Amino acid sequence: MTLEEAIRSRHSVRAYTEAPICQEAIAALQEEVAKCNQESGLHLQLITEDKKAFDCMMAHYGKFRNVANYFVVAGRKDDPQLERKCGYYGERLVLLAQQLGLNTCWVALTFKKNERMQLADGEKLVCVIALGYGNEEGRKHKIKTYNDVCDVKDATETFRKGVEYALLAPTSLNQQRFKITIKDGKGIVEPKWGFYTKIDAGIAQYHFDLAFE
Repeated sequence: MTLEEAIRSRHSVRAYTEAPICQEAIAALQEEVAKCNQESGLHLQLITEDKKAFDCMMAHYGKFRNVANYFVVAGRKDDPQLERKCGYYGERLVLLAQQLGLNTCWVALTFKKNERMQLADGEKLVCVIALGYGNEEGRKHKIKTYNDVCDVKDATETFRKGVEYALLAPTSLNQQRFKITIKDGKGIVEPKWGFYTKIDAGIAQYHFDLAFE
């Protein structure tokens, strides 16, 4: 599966089978976690075989089932770009997981912290990403159009593809509260006001950037 195919096929999944993630996939994900941490300065972690994080009332209310694997998305509290980085590099892990035949779901509140989530002094747990083999592939949602999020009229074909990819990115409550502009010759996804919009902008930025690779 190519990254474009992963972008188009990936949808949020909250219910998983009890099958453990194969060791080859775990190794590939751990390698990517290490690369992302080195590049970003974040403290991303892959946690497997742990049902404690989603064994709570909020997770059940959120219709999460059989979540035993997840990514911890964390970093330095004093990093002014923390949330945006978390979205950018977290989505990099999400799309790799999709390529490996796994399903995912970004989770901001409906989980509980436990001792498997290792945080150093001065670090903040921003969110987690549920991971596993889904009972289904998830569902498509209605998305905005190019003109809804971007007013660049003379955009190149690659830029327009970047916007298309960004519009396929997951966002909190599927709100897509971002605007795409050009600054210093580069396409930038800017968050609008709202909860988790900085994370969403980072996720969408990673999608956008993939059009130029």
